[in-house]
Amino acid sequence: MHEEHAYLDRVTSHTDGIRVERGIAYGHGQALDVYTPLDTDGEPVVLLWHGVGGNERDVLASLACTTAALGVTVFVPDWQSGTADGGRAQLLASLSFTRRRIAESGGDDAAIVLAGWSRGGKAAAGLAINPAAVTGWQPSAVVCLGSGFKNPAPTTGNSVLTDLTSTAAAPVPFWLVHGTQDPVVDISQSREFAALLAQHGWPVHLDEVPTDHAGVVMARYDPQIRRCRPATDRDAIEAGRLSARVMHAAASGTSTNF
Repeated sequence: MHEEHAYLDRVTSHTDGIRVERGIAYGHGQALDVYTPLDTDGEPVVLLWHGVGGNERDVLASLACTTAALGVTVFVPDWQSGTADGGRAQLLASLSFTRRRIAESGGDDAAIVLAGWSRGGKAAAGLAINPAAVTGWQPSAVVCLGSGFKNPAPTTGNSVLTDLTSTAAAPVPFWLVHGTQDPVVDISQSREFAALLAQHGWPVHLDEVPTDHAGVVMARYDPQIRRCRPATDRDAIEAGRLSARVMHAAASGTSTNF
């Protein structure tokens, strides 16, 4: 009943050359939003996962709109990290939904970029590095925004760092963006992960930006509501724009430095 209700609450709007479909049920009582440029055939595609906070797809709305304006279709699902499996089933269900929708529209479901903020980025990294632990499917590239990599990834249940040393998976490009003023996940984690990826032959690009944990997704944390709002300061807005360009580059197969 919950999933049906979510589907009936689906809303489609158009703004600044982007079609936004909100509240599409994908399973497990969860919903996602899709941001599609009006002047494209729906490709390339990024699946963007939020972080540890439950059901925070709205936090990524500004970033998703900015990315879509560059010509990328962006799927942004809600998921709950507090479930018994750490959100694994919901993350994988959102991936299955995205792959199915792309395939049904005649697109290539192997060309999807997995991106994530904070724990969402670690979830994306885990699946790319050890696809055999989950579905066998591997994204075309990965974008990690303000992510840490020390603890197990919710998608695989394994350490990303450990899996990287033993995986048989083919290397795919990694794009990392991290705030130099991040008090939640120290930037050293992205630096160390980038070095380890390069050591094992995985293409990697790291951008360091003068903002905090929320700034990399064009947001700011509001302690009064204990939730993120759209960013208002210049550094966060510029950092979010760079993250959007990085996702566009990853989805387009570009190797440009920003």
